[in-house]
Amino acid sequence: MSPVTLSPGLVYHPDYLDRPAQEELLRSLREITRAAPLFTPRMPRTGKAFSVRMTNCGRLGWVSDVEGYRYQPLHPETGRPWPAMPDLIRQAWESLSLYPHPADACLINFYEPTARMGLHQDKDEEEFDAPVVSLSLGDTALFRYGGLDRKDPTRSIRLRSGDAIVFGGPARLIYHGIDRLIPGSSDLLPQGGRLNLTLRKVEKPL
Repeated sequence: MSPVTLSPGLVYHPDYLDRPAQEELLRSLREITRAAPLFTPRMPRTGKAFSVRMTNCGRLGWVSDVEGYRYQPLHPETGRPWPAMPDLIRQAWESLSLYPHPADACLINFYEPTARMGLHQDKDEEEFDAPVVSLSLGDTALFRYGGLDRKDPTRSIRLRSGDAIVFGGPARLIYHGIDRLIPGSSDLLPQGGRLNLTLRKVEKPL
């Protein structure tokens, strides 16, 4: 299907990954999580646990704990470097971002059937000229997006397994989140739930 511009800079790519590509990516993610196990991030200051678990691949990984949000080169629990990005993820960045430099980080969020993600901005990076690229696997998610102010009006769409969405230009810092999943809407993950991959250029290119 053709890309759909939801608002200036926010482009939805339905069915970007076909079923074989989704299955290939899932196999790669299983290898990544064996090397870099999913962990539970916590809110800065309060230490409250997120409802999602996460890991990363690439040169840098995003983490959150009582000390704050940040990117770092090592897994917070194992102390080992993050696994390399699989070819399929790097190719998705190249084809969707249209940015001339490789992504530094790919955050992998695993949503249990009841997990959600409140409205937030992706603003922990140095480089805002590069877009954010998001890939969805598993159960359909109700994705909410707004504007540059948390109080701006919001709209929602359903992100299905294989869909991609790109935040760039005037949409790079919009508020967005996941209200809920629709359990049983995909059979890709045997136990249900959703995997979301978020690719970002963190540091300004040299």
